[in-house]
Parts: sequence; structure tokens; C-alpha cells
Amino acid sequence: MDDSSMVGLLGRVTGTVGPGLVGEVMVQIRGGAEHFLAHPAPGQERIEVGTVVTVVEHLPPRTVYVATAYGS
Repeated sequence: MDDSSMVGLLGRVTGTVGPGLVGEVMVQIRGGAEHFLAHPAPGQERIEVGTVVTVVEHLPPRTVYVATAYGS
């Protein structure tokens, strides 16, 4: 999977994401769900567990930058 193919995918926060924190998100991908380490996208504050997020950048192999989806 190339880096750009993950951009735009939705996930759910399973470990709080925020400045100075390495969080975790579960992303629906490759016919299943996988965990990725997550950082907030620039301009994002703390993102709590259970929040739906959008992947804005993927750093292989297992790190993503995320922003809240749906204005949540």
C-alpha cells in the first residue's frame, strides 16, 4: 500500500491523540481493521478516545497524522 492510499480513510481513536502524545487509532483498511500510532494534524488539539478521525498523512509503516472528522 502506498502512502497516499491511506489519506482520507476514516478511523476511530483508541488511545488519546494530542500534542506531546503518541496516540492510537483503528483504521478500516485492506478488508479489516488495523491499529496505527497517531499524532494530531497541525492545528488539532487533543482528540479523545472514541472520536472518528480522518487520516491526513501516513508515515510508513504504522504512523498516521489525523484530524477530527464530521466536525466532531
